[in-house]
Amino acid sequence: MSLAIPNGLDNTKERPGQRAPLVLGDTTYHDITETVCRVAERPPGANWFAGFLVAFALMNLLGVCIAYLIYTGVGVWGNAAPVFWGWPIVNFVFWVGIGHAGTLISAILFLFRQEWRTSINRAAEAMTIFAVACAGTFPGIHVGRAWLAFWLAPYPSLNLWMWPQFRSPLLWDVFAVSTYGTVSLLFWYMGMVPDLATFRDRSKNKWRRMAYGILALGWSGSSRHWMRYEKAYALLAAFAAPLVLSVHTIVSFDFAVSQVPGWHTTIFPPYFVAGAIFSGFAMVLTLMVPARSMLGLEKLITIRHLENMCKIILATGSIVGLAYGTEFFIAWYGQVPEEQFAFLNRALGPYWWAYLTMVSCNVLSPQLFWFKKFRTTPVLIVIVCIFVNIGMWFERFVIVVTSLSRDYLPSAWSYFSPTWVDWAMLIGSFGLFFTLFLLFCKLMPVINMAETKATLAKQYHMAHEQE
Repeated sequence: MSLAIPNGLDNTKERPGQRAPLVLGDTTYHDITETVCRVAERPPGANWFAGFLVAFALMNLLGVCIAYLIYTGVGVWGNAAPVFWGWPIVNFVFWVGIGHAGTLISAILFLFRQEWRTSINRAAEAMTIFAVACAGTFPGIHVGRAWLAFWLAPYPSLNLWMWPQFRSPLLWDVFAVSTYGTVSLLFWYMGMVPDLATFRDRSKNKWRRMAYGILALGWSGSSRHWMRYEKAYALLAAFAAPLVLSVHTIVSFDFAVSQVPGWHTTIFPPYFVAGAIFSGFAMVLTLMVPARSMLGLEKLITIRHLENMCKIILATGSIVGLAYGTEFFIAWYGQVPEEQFAFLNRALGPYWWAYLTMVSCNVLSPQLFWFKKFRTTPVLIVIVCIFVNIGMWFERFVIVVTSLSRDYLPSAWSYFSPTWVDWAMLIGSFGLFFTLFLLFCKLMPVINMAETKATLAKQYHMAHEQE
């Protein structure tokens, strides 16, 4: 069936008094299928190959550094007394935060029936899975003896004479992040089943048809299949929604339940959650804006989608800025000398440059989204979002390093300096993330075709009512 906007109605721009359309032009059901399937069916272009080779090389750099670390020892990092938590934990918290936007877009916005999520939820969910994979790399190698990382799991064994400390937030992390990754993977896969069946039916290669056929789970598009799919999808959304709030809350407990000045504060859970959503949406825009242009998805991922995400970044960025100010207020109001020194040391101590970078990128740069031009110009959106990503990494650096580098004994104070392995692992983790994302773009449906078609149908009926 070919559904299109009736003739005489311009569906390419926002009309006064009405919201901008979510699907542009005279797009039909067939056009949506062709646009999304063409991304995976056509041979990779030169730009894709160039990006993939660079990302794959950086991913291999990460693998080499991990092998070197395990062979040599954790001394290859810059971690040293008193900063025993260095860049590995900074990278872990950063990547867990990046993984928040996908589940928020898919689960929470789905439960609130926000239709503008339909064209961006699939890629955002994929970024969640890939970010959790990057995050999970660091705690496993940070334990020192990486081959004994399985000791964190409380499995029954007569040979294991000690059990994990269940009162430690480090163990809570294991359960929180692994649960979040598992549910996000199921949620992502469940939403792709109808579109994988479309890929299966269109595949001309026997092996691709077989692979997509296995992944499609025998989907036929019958009313019974749709009923069970929608019920399962809604249940997974309800199950995943609390995880958006819980997982980074538990990550924040790594710091908040300690006695270290600068960490021992109750504002960390909401502050970390807001920052995670903030950085996650920034990363989604950083990748989706170029992908939208390179893959020819401008009619399906519209300026309205980008503008709505910019508004969320503006809101969460303002919350993060409020949290920065609240931390200083509580340090002053609490009249605890150690807390007051910890926060003054952040802003005026030897890491003043990191704190200035954090505030500039996380508080000042998102304020540009008050102006419509910055919310609707793709190049400006990407520039602001890159600064946000830089600022959020520095936020984790400031929290971890500044509080540890100057602790209770001035004689133990030190200045943390990363080694080349720290730098290589940080860059290599981005290589892993981009490699997985590029493979996803070529092998899986980038946009949820079924939900986008449902959105188009509503636009069609609204356009008929206006005639």
